[in-house]
Amino acid sequence: MVNNLNSFHLIQTCPHSKARAGELLTPHGAVPTPVFLPVGSQGAIKTLTPEEVKALGLAMVLANTYHLYLRPGISVIEKLGGLHKFMGWDRAILTDSGGYQIFSLAPLRQVSDEGVTFRSHIDGSQHHITPELIIQFQETLGADIIMALDECPASDDSLEQVNRAMERTHRWAERCQKAQKRRDQALYAIVQGGIFPQLRRQSVEYLTSLEFPGYAIGGLSIGEPKKVTLAMIEETVALLPENKPRYLMGVGSPEDIIEAVARGIDMFDSALPTRVARNGALFTWQGRRNIGNAAYSQMEQPIVPGCDCYACRNFSAAYLHHLFGCDELLAYRLATIHNLSFITNLMAKIRDAIQDGTFLSFKDNFLSNYQPADEQIRLSQKQKWLKRRNLSP
Repeated sequence: MVNNLNSFHLIQTCPHSKARAGELLTPHGAVPTPVFLPVGSQGAIKTLTPEEVKALGLAMVLANTYHLYLRPGISVIEKLGGLHKFMGWDRAILTDSGGYQIFSLAPLRQVSDEGVTFRSHIDGSQHHITPELIIQFQETLGADIIMALDECPASDDSLEQVNRAMERTHRWAERCQKAQKRRDQALYAIVQGGIFPQLRRQSVEYLTSLEFPGYAIGGLSIGEPKKVTLAMIEETVALLPENKPRYLMGVGSPEDIIEAVARGIDMFDSALPTRVARNGALFTWQGRRNIGNAAYSQMEQPIVPGCDCYACRNFSAAYLHHLFGCDELLAYRLATIHNLSFITNLMAKIRDAIQDGTFLSFKDNFLSNYQPADEQIRLSQKQKWLKRRNLSP
């Protein structure tokens, strides 16, 4: 049994969609859902202090076991009092198992049923990871929610390849469950199955039989078209238990979030809002805007009039345009504050709309005004980013 300090309960469901509002109870506070988790892979949200992250209203962040294992090392964080103390964050933390990062290192790793042997993308040193070790690491770090080790196949893998990865993910999930000793952490399993509906259904059926306290959907938004992503979400959610949280991994575009909420997703994480911020792409209610465009060079208003984030309250779009043009470090901080504020505000509006029965009209209004990034450009940029992130020395 999981400690009652790590539980989930529904507050309201939308009668005309699968959208739902709820609350995660964790040892480090309550987290209202649907919720977006900013990514702090190295134990920090890039460019921001923990106090700034809290001031944005964020109740939970994600840190990555793979990155923290490589540096500074799990034992260092343990010696310094655990991950919450180490990173100066007293609210909830979810740690990813690092499975996605490991399997993105295709030329640098070997997979067997026992585990994964891989070479560090930092210094080339060799490491061997097993499901049992991943649980041991996460228990030492002390996150509120921890993830089972999974094998994430590529979006273009064959049915046979995806099936093998899925079956290995199932075996590893069982081993993770058996290895867990701490009962104040909620261990989530990760549903795999690629873009094959029958495998997605098979994965859900197997993992739900093991009675995990929460379920993540992995292996999506890694190169497949959006319509395929949404179809796989629907296939998966249809079989997931209603009384447990549903976590869609790696999705952070506003339009994708609202579509996934409509299909019953409770939790999201992605580096996208902070990554695009550092490249000068700022979220508005009409879509992303490139602050580097000449149109903003003399704009007296903030990038989003009426936005209550620190950047928009205090600075003009022209000032942000100037900062990016000069490569000033403040540019990245202000843009990150704005994008995370936008996403946090969006999640609050979604929760309010679900609870007052107006979610569908809110969704339709949002999507009719929001212009998403071109899909082919988006996919191309994501592939370049993944390659650069995972294979760069």
